[in-house]
Amino acid sequence: MGKLIPLVLCAFLFAGEDSVLSAIRADAIKKGIPEAYLNKAFAHEGIAIHDKILDRFARPYEKKSWSDYRQLFITESRISKGIEFYGQNQSNLTFMAKRIGVDPFLILSIVGVESNYGHNQGEFTVFNALYTQIAKMPRRAKWAKKEMVEYLVYCYTDSIAPHSIMGSYAGAFGYGQFIPSSYNAYAADGNGDGIRMPYEWVDVFASVGNYLIKNEYPVSNPANEKLVYQSVYAYNHADNYVKAVLELRDELKKSIIKD
Repeated sequence: MGKLIPLVLCAFLFAGEDSVLSAIRADAIKKGIPEAYLNKAFAHEGIAIHDKILDRFARPYEKKSWSDYRQLFITESRISKGIEFYGQNQSNLTFMAKRIGVDPFLILSIVGVESNYGHNQGEFTVFNALYTQIAKMPRRAKWAKKEMVEYLVYCYTDSIAPHSIMGSYAGAFGYGQFIPSSYNAYAADGNGDGIRMPYEWVDVFASVGNYLIKNEYPVSNPANEKLVYQSVYAYNHADNYVKAVLELRDELKKSIIKD
C-alpha cells in the first residue's frame, strides 16, 4: 500500500484545521455540501497520504512505449476473460448498447481495459488519492481540489460514505473508472431505479455509452473510426490507451462473433 503518513504527523494541519479541507471548503459549501458533513469527512481516522501515488504519477502506464503498453492489455487472459464476461452479461450489454447507439464491443473493451471486467477496483480510497494529490503535488493540486469537491458532492447526494470507495491512484472509481467530475456529468441510470451505481453493470454500460455519445461518438456512422477514436480519447487523453481499447475491441468482436 505504500508508506502511510498519519495526519497527526502531517505538515498540512494548520491552526487546528486540515489545510486540504481549508483549500476546498468554500467551493464545497457553494456546491451545497453542509459544513458539518465536510468536518466529519475530514475528521476520519483513515485519512492518509500515500507516497506510492507520487511514484505512480512519476511513471504512468500511458508513457510506456506502445509495445510495452500493449502487452499489458492485449493478452490472451484479457481476451478470454472478456469472452467469458460477455457470455455472462450479453443481455444487458447488448440491450443497453442498442438503446444508446454504441458498439457493445467498444463498451466491453473499455471496461476490460479500465477494470479488467470488474476484477480491479483499485488499491486506494478515492478520498486518499485526491487528498494526496492536493497535499503533495502542487502541479495537480488545482485539478485534485476540483475533483475532491465533485467527489464529495457525489457522496453527499447519493448518501455514500466518503471513505468507502476504492479507486485508482488518480482518483478514478467504479468498473468504468470515472473521475468524480465525469461521473457526476456522464453517469447514467441504466436499470431505471433512480440511482447511478458505479458497481452495477447495467448502470456501468449505460454510463460508458453515455460518456462516448456526449464526446462525439458517431451514432449515425459507427464505422467512422476517426470519430470513434476521438470519443475514446476523451475518456483517457492518451494515444496508447485508445489504441489498446480499439485493438481489444477488435479481438473480442472477432472471437465472440466467430464463436
